[in-house]
Amino acid sequence: MNQSKNDPLSEIVFQFLVALVEVEPLVWRRIRVLGKYSFWDLHVAIQDAMGWQDYHLHEFRLIDPKTNEQVVIGMPDDEPFGEETIPDYLTPISDYFVHNYEVALYIYDFGDDWRHTVALETWVQPEEGVQYPQCLSGERKCPPEDCGGPSGYEHFLEAIQDPDHEEHESYLTWIGGEIDPEDFNPEQVQFDDPEERWRSAFEES
Repeated sequence: MNQSKNDPLSEIVFQFLVALVEVEPLVWRRIRVLGKYSFWDLHVAIQDAMGWQDYHLHEFRLIDPKTNEQVVIGMPDDEPFGEETIPDYLTPISDYFVHNYEVALYIYDFGDDWRHTVALETWVQPEEGVQYPQCLSGERKCPPEDCGGPSGYEHFLEAIQDPDHEEHESYLTWIGGEIDPEDFNPEQVQFDDPEERWRSAFEES
């Protein structure tokens, strides 16, 4: 959720390059988000730009510029022996992305272990009439949920692209028909309101 702060970075727009790790060919997105965003808001923007369904847990790992130590930002749990997790919904991105080329690791689905690099490319002034978040560019469709991580996705691609593969038909049935892994159009990305996503996920109707 958006944080209002007396922070000059919160008044501008952050441009990130988000790339999926260990997946070839590369799946990537270039997005712009408001500087007043929290890490929860950034999480929702990444989910929507990539094409994930937000079914699973997530976390960010990056260096705290104040201490030069790695921190974990996400949804805290009650595990007594786990790493301390800073609440993403209370943490402004402007507290951590303070230099160009600052990079975070964004992990989605701790089972499939989808890892993304999230690199701050630049800051820009907000443009009049432009609605943020904004997806500027990108390539290739996101892997389907629950396909087994990078290695499972590689097997999936082999199967759907080879009509003679023993799992070709079963994978196409599972995915709901034909799929083009190269198909991505940044103009078709639709971003949810992160506060509405929060209410949907955590608050009872």
